[in-house]
Amino acid sequence: MGWHGNYPPYVPVAERQAKARRQAEKLRKKTGNLQPISVSGRILARSWWGKSWNQNLERYSDYANRLPRGRSYLTNGMVLDLQIEKETIRGIVAGSSAEPYQVTIRIQAISDANWKDLVQKAMGKIETMQALLEGKFPEELKDIFFTKEAGLFPSPKEIKLDCSCPDWAVMCKHVAAVMYGVGVRLDISPELFFTLRGVNMDDLIGQVVKKEAEDLLSRQPEKSSRIVQLSEYSLSEISALFGICLMPDASEAPAPEKSSKKTVRSRKAAVKPKVSKTKPKKR
Repeated sequence: MGWHGNYPPYVPVAERQAKARRQAEKLRKKTGNLQPISVSGRILARSWWGKSWNQNLERYSDYANRLPRGRSYLTNGMVLDLQIEKETIRGIVAGSSAEPYQVTIRIQAISDANWKDLVQKAMGKIETMQALLEGKFPEELKDIFFTKEAGLFPSPKEIKLDCSCPDWAVMCKHVAAVMYGVGVRLDISPELFFTLRGVNMDDLIGQVVKKEAEDLLSRQPEKSSRIVQLSEYSLSEISALFGICLMPDASEAPAPEKSSKKTVRSRKAAVKPKVSKTKPKKR
């Protein structure tokens, strides 16, 4: 079957899927460590992190042309493997070639200045690590995180795309499929977002714990017999309870009990030994 213009001949979806399964099986025998992306239905992502990742892709015109084909490739099971590491996404995508295509996406880490600013704005607005991963925080903070070019999500200038396919486009359909696949993966493992962006999510929660500890102290109605010395303890120690560490106040500690040993000895000393009144026998 010949090509029509610059486009390859149409191949039915079922045939492409069967080919993808064969390629996946071959790769699995060779590498033994595949992490494919499986999508059920038309909804690609359901969590806040997954949805926001996909929405971030769609709001940039740089990617508009190839995204629909990428969605199709993803939902048809063409993404045979997807690995997320620090500042790097690696994917293997089945295509028209006899061998699947290799996709590598480089994403710059968030700058220190932007990260510190985001941590400061998030202070006191996230209760727990679980709430962060589930996207359960105020809408105000969600808007801050999603701010274009200043939030958590990368802009096109922070993304470098590469695919082994012959397509000349900056974002080919194979790359688009992998990018959408990241949104699916974040539904399952949202912590990978922070790995990818090269930041420590403990910074966000750590600041929250510190602020809550300080607020707890400020709400004390009167001086307690136990005080918290925040300056003398590390954040990890404060957070066991949080880790709040309590110390007794020496000025209000009860006086130690006096030992009764001295009294006992003095009483013994006051008792005179008995003198025997028995007269000695005459010899």
